[in-house]
Amino acid sequence: MSDQRINEKQTVKLNRGSLIAIRGSVVDSHFFSHLPPLHTMLKVGPDEDIIVEVVSHHQGNVARGIALSPTGGLRRGDPVVDSGDMIQVPVGKSTLGRMFNVFGETIDEKEELGEVEKRGIHNPPASISRRITTSEVFETGIKAIDLLTPLERGGKAGLFGGAGVGKTVLITELINNTVGKHEGVSIFCGIGERSREAEELYRDIKEAGVLDNTVMIFGQMNEPPGARYLVGHSALTMAEYFRDEANQDVLLLIDNIFRFVQAGSEVSGLLGKMPSRVGYQPTLATEIAGLEERISNTATGAITSIQAVYVPADDFTDPSATHTFAHLSASIILSRKRASEGLYPAVDPLRSWSKLLTPLVVGERHYRVAQEVRRTLAEYEELKDIIAMLGLEELSQDDRLVVNRARRLERFLTQPFVTTEQFTGYKGRIVDLSDAIGGCERILNDEFADRSEGDLYMLGKIDEIKAKNS
Repeated sequence: MSDQRINEKQTVKLNRGSLIAIRGSVVDSHFFSHLPPLHTMLKVGPDEDIIVEVVSHHQGNVARGIALSPTGGLRRGDPVVDSGDMIQVPVGKSTLGRMFNVFGETIDEKEELGEVEKRGIHNPPASISRRITTSEVFETGIKAIDLLTPLERGGKAGLFGGAGVGKTVLITELINNTVGKHEGVSIFCGIGERSREAEELYRDIKEAGVLDNTVMIFGQMNEPPGARYLVGHSALTMAEYFRDEANQDVLLLIDNIFRFVQAGSEVSGLLGKMPSRVGYQPTLATEIAGLEERISNTATGAITSIQAVYVPADDFTDPSATHTFAHLSASIILSRKRASEGLYPAVDPLRSWSKLLTPLVVGERHYRVAQEVRRTLAEYEELKDIIAMLGLEELSQDDRLVVNRARRLERFLTQPFVTTEQFTGYKGRIVDLSDAIGGCERILNDEFADRSEGDLYMLGKIDEIKAKNS
């Protein structure tokens, strides 16, 4: 067996070729002995410093690949070396607290990792026999999410929100609570991120004190489309190690899944494939499924994903949106209006949704309270126009009760975050789901009708109200 491996290595070592065509990021190489398999990493150029991934085979021992680094300076006849393996990234605890690119190289200007285990980035999803088929709630410790849009352990949730509504703060708090409640790790994957955004997020996560339990990996906006397309698979390889080998729960944050689709469309266009509906690549559904289906739970752990989703021109019928929504089990929508009112986290309780919010999954009490909270807030939303035109005094007694309950619910669903203590002055709270349900239930029963609305603002458990004005 050892002789066979030596022979294989020698074959790979001798498998060289030469560059015969360059069209942007598309590189064609002719090999003298045999063609390298699909997904194999090729090293191109006199210094072997340009990385190309094989995507198709053609007649005449020609391998067509997509360059993952700039092709400037390449010319026909340059040497091509078959690495004998796919792109590999480091895995394990040594990756925590570090920032990587698509190749698994550190980009945080710290010391090199040294000798670490590496794994290929292209892996099949966990088999059906390994998966857990029951739906289980992934508690985040954030009241508004756990009560109204419960996340699925091993599921996918979409995070919708513009600039300045609290996405980064919510992400850092989710990372912190994953470590505290689930003893897990978090992986942030930036697809098509601006360099400024990546640097700011790194600094925010570091200042929040959660960097030591986080891995960050970026395929930045200025990188070729092949790098942006593959960085999600690099992140999932790291996540799968923590799930399968370290037996830990993983929170995978992806920003932005639409840029993954865009990168795939660019790659498809470079390869000369016929575009499909609205100009997207014909393999759109397969590519999204190939990424999303690797996110799952098994007996050893779970990868739970929260993905920022951009909807082009707010058109929810766009193919990129419809194919993404098909994989989501929850949507968290952040409201600029709530953020402007100081109601943080600015989760919109009426537009956010979750497939898990059914009596069979979350229980009869949780479902009933959540529906009653939504109904009360919806009625308050309808009454706002009347209040603005005529005043609160013109409402009926029942409508006034609804308004009082709704305003207290809105303030109770705010929460001081651990990661923002130094900015807000409020001590951070991680709230159990049972406390969130119980607090809302007591507000709906008018138990705190005689207390000021402000007394319910930025609380953890409802019982903390006793400490206010006492």
